[in-house]
Amino acid sequence: MLAAGHLSNFDPWPLGLALWPRRFLRFMAKAELFWFPLSAVMRGGGAFKVQRGASDREALKTAIALARAGHVVAMFPEGTRRRKRKGNHVFTGAARIAIEAGVPLVPAGIKGTDGLSHFAPLRVRYGEPIELGDLRDRAPAEGARIATDRLMAAIDELEESL
Repeated sequence: MLAAGHLSNFDPWPLGLALWPRRFLRFMAKAELFWFPLSAVMRGGGAFKVQRGASDREALKTAIALARAGHVVAMFPEGTRRRKRKGNHVFTGAARIAIEAGVPLVPAGIKGTDGLSHFAPLRVRYGEPIELGDLRDRAPAEGARIATDRLMAAIDELEESL
């Protein structure tokens, strides 16, 4: 599981390009982006649908299955671009998936995607996996919240270092 802050619609590309062709990222993307012809581009870029505003069990099952199969699943815990986000709420889905699938939860920091019109340099930094071993015996919601707090602190630190 790979998770990063969300600054712009362009974030998935630099996040994945640094790992490609060794790894092909799979992205959970809002269902509203899957319209013709954009849906073909989204699927070709590794995205699969998630229904926002509700618990989308099918998207979670897909992400867990992909992670267990060895794919890198990338998510943005903020759920939407930072400037559109209301409050400090972040979603626990990335942590839940990592814990359920038994895979590492890796934070990433991105910088520059919100300044592309000014030719800002793009920077991506990947962090060390978040410790999850002590959370596996906790209630799922509690473990996911603690892991998400750790994740967001790591993302903030990576972004500040760029």
